[in-house]
Amino acid sequence: MFRHVLPAALWPIIAVGTLGIGQAVVWASALSYLGVGTPPPAPEWGAMLADGRTYLQTAPWMSTFPGLAIVVLATAVTVLGRALRRRGDAR
Repeated sequence: MFRHVLPAALWPIIAVGTLGIGQAVVWASALSYLGVGTPPPAPEWGAMLADGRTYLQTAPWMSTFPGLAIVVLATAVTVLGRALRRRGDAR
């Protein structure tokens, strides 16, 4: 089992795990944006987006940078997961 099954199953498991991380970041950000996430003193990107919503006219960077961080992290982890999946398929 450790010689044949585990090496064949390892890369797909890692790929699916990394794809799930990007999705979890987006879901956690969405929940904290709606106010359902962790309590207010905790720094979360979704809560930062919600707080910056009132200052969009005077300070747009308050919502721009947390939003970009969410997009960049979710995209990077998804690209990593797809690359790992391709590597696992090549084996």
